[in-house]
Formats: sequence, C-alpha cells, structure tokens
Amino acid sequence: MRRDSIDILDSARRDKRPVALATNLDKHFEKIVYLSDLETNSSKHQDIREAALAAFRDDRSRAIDTPDGRVFLHVFNPPLRLIVVGAVHIAQALVPIAEIAGYQVTVIDPRQAFATADRFPGTEITHDWPDDAMTRLAPDRRTAVVTLTHDPKLDDPALSVALRSEAFYIASLGSRRTHAGRLERLTAQGFSDADLKRIHGPAGLSLGARSPAEIALSIMGQATQCLRQGGSAAA
Repeated sequence: MRRDSIDILDSARRDKRPVALATNLDKHFEKIVYLSDLETNSSKHQDIREAALAAFRDDRSRAIDTPDGRVFLHVFNPPLRLIVVGAVHIAQALVPIAEIAGYQVTVIDPRQAFATADRFPGTEITHDWPDDAMTRLAPDRRTAVVTLTHDPKLDDPALSVALRSEAFYIASLGSRRTHAGRLERLTAQGFSDADLKRIHGPAGLSLGARSPAEIALSIMGQATQCLRQGGSAAA
C-alpha cells in the first residue's frame, strides 16, 4: 500500500468517511474510492460502482472482475455506533444485544440514579443533557439513535440533533398517540414531513413484543433492516 493511500485512509477514519482501497491485482495499481463518490452515480469508478456499493452495505471486502482486470476492494467503514437516550429497563436489554451485533454503544441520561455502571457495566455512559451529548457524539451515517424515556424534555432534544445528522436509524419508544404528539412538537420546531418520516415510532419491528428483552430485539432487528436494506419509517 502506498504511503499516500495510508494517509488518505487515516484521514477518512478520523472524519468517519466510508472509503475503500481498490487494488488492481493484474496491473498492480491502487486507487481510493469514497462511498459518497459512488452515490453520485457519476462515471468515475463506474466499473466497480455496484460491487463497491454492495461491499460498503455488507461490510465485506471482495474481489471483482472489471474491464481493467481483477480488483480487490478493501472496505474501511466507520464503526457502527448506537446512541441510547434513557437508561431504562429496555436499554439494559438493548445494550448487550447491540454490542454483540458489533455496535459501540453510548447511553445518555442526566438522571444519574438510572445511568450507572452497575446497570450498564462496561458501557460508555454520559450524564450530559441529551442535546449536548448528541452534539458532542456527532451521529454519522453509521450511527443509530434510539430514545426510550417517554419524556419530551429528554427525547425531543436528542431527536432534534439526530434529525439534523446522517444517522441511518432514528427510533423513539412510545405509543402511536405519544408519537403523534412528538411529531407535532418537532413540526413546531421547523422539521418537515420528510424529516419526521425518518423517525421510527413506535420503535421496533412489529413482532408483538411485550417484555423489555423482546422490545430490544425488535429495535435491533429494525436497525439492522435499515442498515442493510435502507429505508425510512412508514408515513
């Protein structure tokens, strides 16, 4: 690998930009491919575009045949992150499931009696106000955000930051009535219908879940669906 390629990959890692190193195995040259370039559907890198998009989506490096020879795509995706707002019982089930799935998890809750190391061992916890914590964490396109408190004073500020980010999954716990009120408040803040359609509410796949563990499973299932297949919440 060339030194300039290493520098570019290191810069992309710091900036949390998805990037791949495309190495021609026959002609022994390499080039950097950014996911953002591929998504413009430009002619640049068109020979490897579809395969590269699939590699980014699947988090899997792969070799492909192109008109210029066989090319190995080494994918460098930013880490998957899950930001959980609300250190509630469902969060206690959700955090370990997410960690098993490969997410770096942060729990946000200013209520220090709930957000403790005893309840969330080994997990990053912040007691900052949700909008401050979310701004600092800067959700990117590899970040999922789930709010669980049912408290507008905590959930709404976090959702406001999430909607202004590229987070691939945004979800909020609560009944349909609760979610309708949430949408009204966010509309009053200036968010459009298109913005609000990004929020999955009630959070999780419709599995008939009842227990905290089942609800957590439905949320991670929905997050995985969005990560791998794309798509926003239903209108």
